[in-house]
Amino acid sequence: MALTQMQLIQSLGESMAWFERELNWGVPPTELRHLCGRIGELYTALITNGQMATQVNQHGYDVVSSEGERISVKTTAMMGSSGHVSFNANSLSLVDRIVVLRVNTEEMQIETLLNAPVAEVAELFSEANGKYILSFSKLVKFHRPKSELKCLRQVSFEDYTVREIENGSIEVERSGELLSPTAPALRTLAKKLGIQMLNGNGNPYNTRQLGDQVIKFLSAA
Repeated sequence: MALTQMQLIQSLGESMAWFERELNWGVPPTELRHLCGRIGELYTALITNGQMATQVNQHGYDVVSSEGERISVKTTAMMGSSGHVSFNANSLSLVDRIVVLRVNTEEMQIETLLNAPVAEVAELFSEANGKYILSFSKLVKFHRPKSELKCLRQVSFEDYTVREIENGSIEVERSGELLSPTAPALRTLAKKLGIQMLNGNGNPYNTRQLGDQVIKFLSAA
């Protein structure tokens, strides 16, 4: 049965929360590949107003968009430009679009490394052992768009704008420029506003939690 948009949002939020919990327990991201992949597929289904494929790895694609595009989704938790993703050479012809995502484990946010039709990125592939290999280092030529999800809450202070996106992630702009990483900008704002940056257990808030504190404070001001 197809998931509704609300169910996709709920499932994505729960998957992100479980992923973060496992990390806090000391589980390395490399041991959470299945959960990481699930997060990527849910996120892609959400931003394309689409649906998950009805079968696992169905004909090489994972999501079908509202426009009928068959999308192969690859998700990593690796930071930096090292690493790669691979695609089955026998089934890539059945794919219309490729989406490559990163779960930023420092800020617990989803970053888009690539979102493009297969034809536009074919020149970036190398081939080995029946696989098409796409190196992360080659993705720098593609512009990373601002979040394609809806904004749930937005506040401003001086030349800063802080947004909560519907997947729970936080964006910070300064003078119209999207800041990345987000956490340092939030800490700067928290200091300016006199907001406590430690939770009740004395541990630093993560990006989402600190963003929530900043938004609540400015909303009430």
